Amino acid sequence: MRIAVFFGGTNDVQGQVEAVVEAEQDGFDGIWLGQIFGPDVLTVIAMAGQKTSRIELGTSVVPTYPRHPVVMAQQALTAQAATGGRFNLGIGLSHKPVIEGMWGMSYEKPAVHMREYLSVLRPLLKEGRVSFNGEFFRVSATVQVVAPEPPPVLIAALAPVMLRLAGEVADGTVTWMVGRKTLETYIVPRINSAAEAAGRAEPRVVVALPIAVTDDVGEARERAARSFQIYGTLPNYQRVLKIEGAAGPAEVAIVGDEKEVEGQLRGIAAAGATDFLAGMFPVGDDASGSLDRTRALLKTLVGKL
Repeated sequence: MRIAVFFGGTNDVQGQVEAVVEAEQDGFDGIWLGQIFGPDVLTVIAMAGQKTSRIELGTSVVPTYPRHPVVMAQQALTAQAATGGRFNLGIGLSHKPVIEGMWGMSYEKPAVHMREYLSVLRPLLKEGRVSFNGEFFRVSATVQVVAPEPPPVLIAALAPVMLRLAGEVADGTVTWMVGRKTLETYIVPRINSAAEAAGRAEPRVVVALPIAVTDDVGEARERAARSFQIYGTLPNYQRVLKIEGAAGPAEVAIVGDEKEVEGQLRGIAAAGATDFLAGMFPVGDDASGSLDRTRALLKTLVGKL
């Protein structure tokens, strides 16, 4: 299982680029950036690609609704070229409160939207052209970006229909707030079965979770409950938390001392995760020291899980 940083720090562009450089210097397998309300992460990744040489870069994830698939293809191929072929495009539907409540767009038939989105995006990435006529997209277009190879496309998939789509059409999934039990009994069997039925290679299962190395597990769970409370209110995450038997996000966070955290990570790997994205969060009064302790352990585990 590869170990990567799930970046969620500064909204300063240069600070994000420096975080990528630091992750490479620390020996991590990858760093994945989330697209919420801060800088455009595809631009940041393209910039960081010029300052790094080895580390894998990814998005976790870019919402599809505000970016036409033609534009997404252009940006993804540009990022792939700028990173020398080290880029992974993670995309997702986001959530109804964001799409409808904030952006004023329709969230109707999200699974159909994603299937059609991929039907436009994938040919553009692979062949540079597409002709597609669907319910949401009617596209006849080309893109002309020279890149080493098409970037892998992963989708945020938690519901059965989306997991099937991730296996049949995409290169894997990126999850958030999914614990070991849910991975083992729900996520991995569904996506692998879909890929096998479609005659495709076994997909990547990229698992992002909050993580903190600490001697005070109780305080860590309290901090996680406060920091990640919003995710427990969203239906997409409520579904997988229920499967896990977790009352909220705090219960799926990976917390404990070095030995305990390593054991939990080995459990995630055994459940079928191909990659772990570490959403490091601080515990206690010494925030910097707490994060350093978590990062130090993760560095020692690269290449060993």
